[in-house]
Amino acid sequence: MGMLKGRTAIVVGASSGVGYGCALRYAEEGANVLACSNEEEGLLQLAEEAAGLEGKIVTLVADVSKEEDLNNIVEKTISEFGRIEILACIAQGGLSHPTDLIHATSEYALESYTTGPLYTMLLMQKCFPYMKEQQYGRIITTSSGGAVSGTPGFASYAMAKGAIMSLTRVAAKEWAQYGITTNCFFPVIKARGFDMTPQGKAAMEELTRIIPVRYVGEAYRDCSPILAFMASEQAHYMNGQMIGIDGGLTLLA
Repeated sequence: MGMLKGRTAIVVGASSGVGYGCALRYAEEGANVLACSNEEEGLLQLAEEAAGLEGKIVTLVADVSKEEDLNNIVEKTISEFGRIEILACIAQGGLSHPTDLIHATSEYALESYTTGPLYTMLLMQKCFPYMKEQQYGRIITTSSGGAVSGTPGFASYAMAKGAIMSLTRVAAKEWAQYGITTNCFFPVIKARGFDMTPQGKAAMEELTRIIPVRYVGEAYRDCSPILAFMASEQAHYMNGQMIGIDGGLTLLA
C-alpha cells in the first residue's frame, strides 16, 4: 500500500462499478480523492466504506454535461486538497439509447459526446494549469472495445469512445513535456446492470464464453490495481497508450 501516498485525485463516475473501485483503491494507496458522480447514494456508500483509509475521500454530486459542475469539481478539489495530480475520467453517459446506425440520431450522438469526450476534454483543460505548474500529472481516460471492433447496436457510444482515444493521443503528445502523461483503458467488468434483465444475464454468459481467461473481471479486484499503477509515479514512461483490462477480449496494438 502507499503507491499514491500524498497525491490528489479526481475520479469521475465514482458512485458504482469501475469508478467506485478506482476511488476506493486510490484512497487505500494513500491518495486524497474527490469522488464525483450524478448518483448521490453510491457516493455516500463509497465515503462510508472508505472511512479510516490512509487517503481521504470527499464526494461531490455533479452532472458532467454541465460545465458549471465541471468547474465545481476542480474548485472543490483545490479548496479541499490544494492540488490536482491525477484525473480519472471514467463516467460515460448515453448508454440508455443503444441504437443501430440507421436509427442513430443527432440527439443520441450529442448526448454520448457531451457525457463522454467533451466533458473529458473540458476537465483535462481545467486541470492542466495545476498539473503544468507542478510539472506532474496523470490523466486516465476510458474508451471501449466497441470503438475498436465497431460493436453493432451502439453507434453513438462507439463514436464517442473513438473520440476519447484520439483525445488521449493528442494530449499525450502535447502535454508530456510538462510531466503529464495521458493513457486510456478499455474495461470489460461486471456491472449491476447485467443481473437486472434476461438480456444482461445472457450477455454475461456470452462474455464468459468468449473472454480468453474465461471470466468477467470485477472492478475492485481486477481493474483498480491497474488504474492505481497508471496513476502512479512508476508509470512515468507510459504515455498515449490504449490498455485493455478485459481478460484479452480486445487485443490492442
